[in-house]
Amino acid sequence: MDVQLINENLLSVLHWRARENERKRQSFDLRTTPEDTSQRMLNVLEPGTKVPIHRHIETSETVICLEGCIDWIFYEELSNMDAGGPVHDGEQAIVESCFAEVARLRISPCEQKYGIQIPPMAWHSIEVHEPSTIFEAKDGAYKG
Repeated sequence: MDVQLINENLLSVLHWRARENERKRQSFDLRTTPEDTSQRMLNVLEPGTKVPIHRHIETSETVICLEGCIDWIFYEELSNMDAGGPVHDGEQAIVESCFAEVARLRISPCEQKYGIQIPPMAWHSIEVHEPSTIFEAKDGAYKG
């Protein structure tokens, strides 16, 4: 039986890797076969990680926070900025100055705020306040 235990040992290794990574984050794939086209992962995030403003066009995103404290920041695209708005590279905004922050929601188990469900098409980013681990799930294969 091939069971993956998610425990302090695993999270410690992932945090060490995240601190060593210039992006200050480390993912851990939880899919069980190559045929599994879902996106299920642990994502370990250290303060200082940068996640560009982005959206998921065809799927919602479910995030459960196992440890830490993260703000999810939501944006509205400003119309008529820079001759018609930002250039989009798939689901990521290239020109972040063409967005205005409209909401900020904190997830932190210590505050009894355990997760967030992000609808499709919602522009968002994050700010990591302390070393954090999240479980993320989205539909469809990763297109990175």
